[in-house]
Amino acid sequence: MVRRNLGQSTRSIYMGLASISLTLHILMAFFCLSVLQSACILPTSSSSTSSSVPRIDPVSHASSSSSASSSSNKQQTNHQHGERQKPNVGTFDHKGNGSFNEDTEKEKKLIGAGKMIANERGRSKLKELFKHSLYNLPRPELQQYDWLLRLKTDAEAEETESEEKTKGDPITSGSDWQSTSEEEGYDKVTWTREKETHPPWLRFHLGISRWELYDRKDLNLAQLTHYLATQRILGAVQKKGGTQLKLLVSFPNYGQALLKPMRQSRDAETDVNLFYFSDFERHNAEIAAFHLDRVMGFNRIPPVVGRLINVTKDIRETTTDERLSRTFFTSPAGNVCFYGQCEYYCSTEHPVCGRPDVLEVSLATMLPDLSLAPRRSWRSPWRRSYSRTKLAQWEKDPAYCDTVKTTPPYNRGTRLVDLIDMAVLDFLMSNMDRHHYETFEDFGNETFLLHLDNGRAFGRHSQDEPSILAPLAQCCRIRRSTLLRLRLLSHPDFRLSDVMRESLAQDPLTAMAPLLSEPHLSALNRRLETVLGVVQTCQDRNEDVVYNDLDQYDYQQLEDNP
Repeated sequence: MVRRNLGQSTRSIYMGLASISLTLHILMAFFCLSVLQSACILPTSSSSTSSSVPRIDPVSHASSSSSASSSSNKQQTNHQHGERQKPNVGTFDHKGNGSFNEDTEKEKKLIGAGKMIANERGRSKLKELFKHSLYNLPRPELQQYDWLLRLKTDAEAEETESEEKTKGDPITSGSDWQSTSEEEGYDKVTWTREKETHPPWLRFHLGISRWELYDRKDLNLAQLTHYLATQRILGAVQKKGGTQLKLLVSFPNYGQALLKPMRQSRDAETDVNLFYFSDFERHNAEIAAFHLDRVMGFNRIPPVVGRLINVTKDIRETTTDERLSRTFFTSPAGNVCFYGQCEYYCSTEHPVCGRPDVLEVSLATMLPDLSLAPRRSWRSPWRRSYSRTKLAQWEKDPAYCDTVKTTPPYNRGTRLVDLIDMAVLDFLMSNMDRHHYETFEDFGNETFLLHLDNGRAFGRHSQDEPSILAPLAQCCRIRRSTLLRLRLLSHPDFRLSDVMRESLAQDPLTAMAPLLSEPHLSALNRRLETVLGVVQTCQDRNEDVVYNDLDQYDYQQLEDNP
């Protein structure tokens, strides 16, 4: 009887253990099934390219941060439910001439959406950027009248020679220009109509066209900047005009450059109590502005390069400017200093000093002499009042642009979008000092604007000045090519701060310290997003926003030319 009870107890224990084992196996099966099901969920469109470059959506890329946050939360929710994400192409579907709904696919191809760029270590973002189709837009063939300067043909040279003989004026043999000023320190050179005989600064002058100051692909650009950074300085005089000290320096091959000295360290921010018109001019701002203008694809700032000079040998001992020479002195620290004569910061309290002789400067290539290529100065419609108490009209009237649009030369052609290009550039580098701009008279109103005098840029990185964008915000008009480049530069593969850092690294002064500090580079990205946000706001409220300057181009050809 006892044995029978023991047998039943044993069987019960065995059955219990078997039930527990079966339950565990069932639970294990359910767990494995859920894991396998999760592993089979198709990734979203954004995560599917996580190992390569994210794609650009040219329509929705410029949305506000709140929209981006909402979209991100929605994607996260859908991913948790296993839904496959679809490209949100129609998020901002605006109608009208300024919309992107009709040409979305073309512009996706133009920007490069869907093309994968290998994230190789050491890959040059700057080189990839300049290979992009948006930086290689085909231009119509330039005609003879599209060049600012040109060399005479043989027939014209013979005609000129004949006229000079008739007048009895001395002439040189053939078409040569020969220097006899070697004893004055200038090189003895012979220039002909052959390009190879011209110094870099002359080749730069001869390369100026109706649409840009220089061709980015021209090898002479590197030769010119190298020349500015290395050639012996033959003379230095103070340049007349302007509010702050700048010098005009001469080189042995008759070239000249505009010199701006180092005033403060790279990291120094403009005092918040200073008005924009009394701020220091910065040598590194001139250099950075040239690089930013080139990265934006404008090519409207003359080449600028940084250089270390010897204040005594390169300026004090070479100057023929008596007013300048009288301002030299040796500081209590033993440094050679000078201050010149100008409206702001030209005093013993604001000297320019070497350490003890070495000084950082920027050297900007001079434009052709006004006697050869006269320029016209235009007062900017969005000029500030330059008063401590008064506001300009555009600061008080939100509809100010309506008047500008009906005023020549802004009522036709590209002048208005040219001005807005300049406003975007100024906002990115926080330049409030754009009271005038210039154009070459020979080209009339059908030409680009010169982006000159950028020394007051990059003063503050910790705050932005939205009023600089008033032309864009009030007129709601922008070039299509400019907008697409801005969107491209907001893409992680071509981030503006990264390509600017790489571009500025080519300047000789980078060996001393980065020309722009990291906070300034980060500010470029932040301001770029602000510009795109303003454009998006305009598109939400208006139809005719984008000025289409790409209609004449073959989109397929642009896509095949990366």
